[in-house]
Amino acid sequence: MADQSDAVSWYTLEGIRISPKRMTVDTGDAEFEIGRDVNPVEYMLGSVAGCLNSTGTMVARDMDIDIDSLTVTVEGGVDYAAYKGEETDARPGFQGLEVDLEVEADATDAELEAWVEGVKSRCPITDNVENETGIDVSLTSI
Repeated sequence: MADQSDAVSWYTLEGIRISPKRMTVDTGDAEFEIGRDVNPVEYMLGSVAGCLNSTGTMVARDMDIDIDSLTVTVEGGVDYAAYKGEETDARPGFQGLEVDLEVEADATDAELEAWVEGVKSRCPITDNVENETGIDVSLTSI
């Protein structure tokens, strides 16, 4: 596991299989079910949208901008060939994401441009999507 210094906030969650397409996820503070309302791909898009919303709120606060409304639209295409075990050169994940932030705020266009740059540079989830983040998958057989 990566360095667990005091400056890093660590998150752990546990997912328990209900069926081939459903899983209960427990974060310790909340529990939800993947596959009941949305699928894992949609959760990924929702994570991007949710983090852009919270980061956008923090950046606006730091810039003294009052956001009246914010709509985040996230789109991305997945080639499911690799997922299905088919021969392909395509990655099994998103081929790319497009995000639109529609904001109504008491701010000039220049202030909003600075705001969106701040959001892009500070959002943890979009950082993980844009930059390679290592993952260590281990197996425990019971």
